[in-house]
Amino acid sequence: MKHTKEELKSTALYRHPEHSVAYPYLARFDYPWEALAGISDFICELGKTLSAEEYDMLGEDIWVAKTATVAPTAFIGGPCIICGGAEIRHCAFIRGSAIVGADAVVGNSVELKNCILFDGVQVPHYNYVGDSILGYKSHMGAGAVTSNVKSDKSLVTVDLEGEKIATGRKKFGAMLGDFVEVGCNSVLNPGTVIGRHSNVYPLSSVRGFVPENSIYKSRESIVLKVQK
Repeated sequence: MKHTKEELKSTALYRHPEHSVAYPYLARFDYPWEALAGISDFICELGKTLSAEEYDMLGEDIWVAKTATVAPTAFIGGPCIICGGAEIRHCAFIRGSAIVGADAVVGNSVELKNCILFDGVQVPHYNYVGDSILGYKSHMGAGAVTSNVKSDKSLVTVDLEGEKIATGRKKFGAMLGDFVEVGCNSVLNPGTVIGRHSNVYPLSSVRGFVPENSIYKSRESIVLKVQK
């Protein structure tokens, strides 16, 4: 089956508009990585509209829902929005330009930077998420990280079956569709796009496009899930 650019679009990866305060912003762009440049400005724009009855302003451009739980050892830099029911655990490091969705979990020693986490996302143990968008109820296992800059510092491309799709970005980690599961200690290399409901084996080094409803065992072995 030949895959197309349509599978890389925001509308293909994220089909739960009700599960992110950022969805109206994402809808402005064909491809989700195009949204990375403006996350910071969008947070500042949205934050000013948030209800003081629902959100506390903990610092300059930092809005935290009253129903969220934030460990006293966590660091939150602005601009940032943490939505209702989210849990920010011990020693989490939110560097800024981050939206943490409702009921999401940002765990012990996890670092976030310039990213959008949809509702229900879990990055609970020693994860780094930079210049990335994680779809509804996606999950990264312990130690799984995004690598957001190429070693030669050149602009990131997305590999779609040998076709190099230019993004124009020096920093681009990973786009995870809804319900993606990433195994422990995996590395998502710059320009990784993983379709909805796909699973990545532990200890994987992932690059390029992984179709939805797939199991990523290695770059040479990506198999479709058996439909029940």
